[in-house]
Amino acid sequence: MLQRDEPPPVPQPTVANSPNTITPAAPGSAGLASQNSFADVVDRVAPAVVSIHSMRQARAPRQHPFFDDPRFREFFGLPRTPQREAPRVQGLGSGVIVSGEGYVLTNHHVIDGAEEIRVELSDRRVYSAKLVGSDPPSDLAVLKVDERNLPVLTMGDSDRARVGDVVLAIGNPLGLEQTVTAGIISAKGRSTGLSDGSFEDFLQTDAPINQGNSGGALVSASGELIGINSQILSPTGGNIGIGFAIPVNMAKNVMDQLVRNGEVRRGSLGVTIQPLTAQAMSRLGLQNARGALVNSVVSGGAADRAGVQAGDVITAFNGNAIGDPNSLRNAVAGTPPGTEVSLTLWRNGREQQVRLRLGELNTTARAQRGE
Repeated sequence: MLQRDEPPPVPQPTVANSPNTITPAAPGSAGLASQNSFADVVDRVAPAVVSIHSMRQARAPRQHPFFDDPRFREFFGLPRTPQREAPRVQGLGSGVIVSGEGYVLTNHHVIDGAEEIRVELSDRRVYSAKLVGSDPPSDLAVLKVDERNLPVLTMGDSDRARVGDVVLAIGNPLGLEQTVTAGIISAKGRSTGLSDGSFEDFLQTDAPINQGNSGGALVSASGELIGINSQILSPTGGNIGIGFAIPVNMAKNVMDQLVRNGEVRRGSLGVTIQPLTAQAMSRLGLQNARGALVNSVVSGGAADRAGVQAGDVITAFNGNAIGDPNSLRNAVAGTPPGTEVSLTLWRNGREQQVRLRLGELNTTARAQRGE
């Protein structure tokens, strides 16, 4: 079972020049990659990982609307339904301070529906937080606290993370105070299908993650933020060593747009795509299953105007090889609408190049999400 653990534009956050920025140590520095202890890394990075407390009204159980009609109840002799205020529910998750200006990254599902949000630091300081913006398709949200003197965690480059790298997961599982676990990156480019919109490119880790860790930090052995812990795969709801973190490169792109514009705009090709099967490979004369098979083309969309056809296989986007439909979806969604891009297609037994200008994804059109 998968579990998910508009005022004027806000100035873009700047991570540099904060007196409390937690800088990663140089590779090979004493204590950082020690086989015996990660205490030095934890001492530096843990203060920038926070608890997120949210309050929202509980959703009342749904019933047929006739039961809310007083005339209906009177006709059938039913007692009047007492008007009760829905109880307030408290949620708990984690977050990461990523800017000296007070910006905090967390998961959308941690603060979804919240009417009040508080951020608690490991030293017990508590701040009211404003929701800058939230993006359900990527399950990311940005908060802001009105305080500049905060510890900040340096963002790394998640594209450079490798399977087998040692990582630390820091957060507040199951209502406990800050907890640190260790493991490795088990896989990259994972998609679980749980996030709303399926813009997923997860780092998979066996560092223990439990409920409440959502929004917390996945940190490299050198002390850089490389992921935002988001989901677990478990038949029981507890950790079994399969956890997923949103790569920090994706998180940074979403955060920058939310801070600048309050929303995330994504490019669109105007196609639906599917994985390559062995049968399709044989029919198309392909030697491997890398790429995304175009299932249909939206009339009048960017791909249609460029001459892309159903049955084409997209093997590269802007010169970067496409491994599967999910990697194409993320590449397109991470490119601003209106950008001119190139596609490498496999058609009639040979490669072709086309150029087109991306349209804008309508995130409510789930059939075309990200393509």
